[in-house]
Amino acid sequence: MGSLFRDYDATGLGELVRKRELKPRELVELSVSEIERLNPVLGAVTHKMYEQALEQADHHSLEGPFAGVPMLLKDMYQDVKGEPMTYGSGAYRGHRAEQDSIYAAELRKAGMVFVGYTNVPEFALMAVTEPKQYGPARNPWNTNVTPGGSSGGSAAAVASGMVPVAGASDGGGSIRIPASYCGLFGLKPTRGRTPVGPQAGRHWQGASVSHVLSRTVRDSAAILDCLASARDTTRAFLSPSFAGQYSDVVGRGLNKRLRIAYSIQSPLDTEVDEDCRQAVLQTARVLESMGHDVVEQTAPVDGRQIAKSYITMYFGEIGAELQGLERILGRKANRHDVEPTTWLLGTLGKATSAADFVMSLNEWDKAAMQMETFHETYDLYITPTTAMRQAKIGELELKFAEKALVSMVDKFGIAKILQKTGVVDTLVETSLRRTPFTQLANLTGQPAMSVPMYQTADGLPLGVHVIAARGREDLLYQLAAELEQRPEWTDLTKVPTAN
Repeated sequence: MGSLFRDYDATGLGELVRKRELKPRELVELSVSEIERLNPVLGAVTHKMYEQALEQADHHSLEGPFAGVPMLLKDMYQDVKGEPMTYGSGAYRGHRAEQDSIYAAELRKAGMVFVGYTNVPEFALMAVTEPKQYGPARNPWNTNVTPGGSSGGSAAAVASGMVPVAGASDGGGSIRIPASYCGLFGLKPTRGRTPVGPQAGRHWQGASVSHVLSRTVRDSAAILDCLASARDTTRAFLSPSFAGQYSDVVGRGLNKRLRIAYSIQSPLDTEVDEDCRQAVLQTARVLESMGHDVVEQTAPVDGRQIAKSYITMYFGEIGAELQGLERILGRKANRHDVEPTTWLLGTLGKATSAADFVMSLNEWDKAAMQMETFHETYDLYITPTTAMRQAKIGELELKFAEKALVSMVDKFGIAKILQKTGVVDTLVETSLRRTPFTQLANLTGQPAMSVPMYQTADGLPLGVHVIAARGREDLLYQLAAELEQRPEWTDLTKVPTAN
């Protein structure tokens, strides 16, 4: 049974359980075995729930589309009552969830069995997963490089075959970036499509949404069916309605020629690796061969302004996170409670004015209207998922000068001064030059996906990014299902550490 999670997806495993060809305990035991075998190398799982999972498996009703299928959750927003929820931070070591998230409750209702939590960067802030609390998650294709972030632990777990699917969330690319780097399928739903409650009505002002990372398109679609139907009276946003099931559109196929725009230029006018460019160009040729109209055309938005408005929100959310931490700690937080980058960004957030924060949200709405007009002409917009290949483990750690800046901001209280200099603009470019493409869909609320359509000469996967108009996950799933049949789609059976 060692290769079962590479031969079957979650949908297929659920079918085998319902037919009584497999028992839930067998699947959970296999997942436990694979985690124990692979995790010492990959660092994907930070909290194990084996005992609870086996107990649930032994008393499973065998109902639901994913009856008895083991799944890992992300250590961010996907609470299970009584289990640790640390957000990747040492400051939350003793924190336990007071109630189930609606996300977890819905997937348990669908039959999933939770076997643990996956590694995330502190507060899910980075596009690499290297928290000081747990150490780095590593890419199963090459353990010297990152699986991406912030859902990096989930991506490493699914790509290596620990579980067929894992929980993920995406506030600026955190589903799509690790999907790209690990050869997985990752779709960020439309804002408001998936539940966020019951403890909050929005995450990151609506930019962050939860879903999964999966090996197959149909798993992603079937899980979105479960999540989209959840009753969540706390959510602040509602997505455009969809009459039907996403699982149905996966098998339906496209019945029209699509108008597709693509760009290989960074919206920040920064460098894009040749492999990332070639991933898009190759996919554009594939789409043309499938009969679609494909033209080179950039989106009608100001990329630098979008990036700056995203970073402004980023600063503010981290500043608020630090204030919330004080209630957990029962005292004033200091820079030793969190990682240096978190402290610097949070301090800059506290120095950001309310007016600047509101102006940044206005930019989101402006971009959303511009993209709505764009999609009147083009069904889809394609770019690289990332501008650069996978970074080496530790490559993006703070340098001495950057750590000195953190110390100076803390010691001399110069955050407001820095806000008035070019330091913030420099931070925008430094933070996003590797991943400048994914934030747009978070701010406009559009659905977007990374499809595993390219591999480098040295065997590393890279994804291609596809954005649709708000509410059009169905179109993305239809296209992805057709691309999944192409030889360019990454073969996950060839992951080195899974063999």
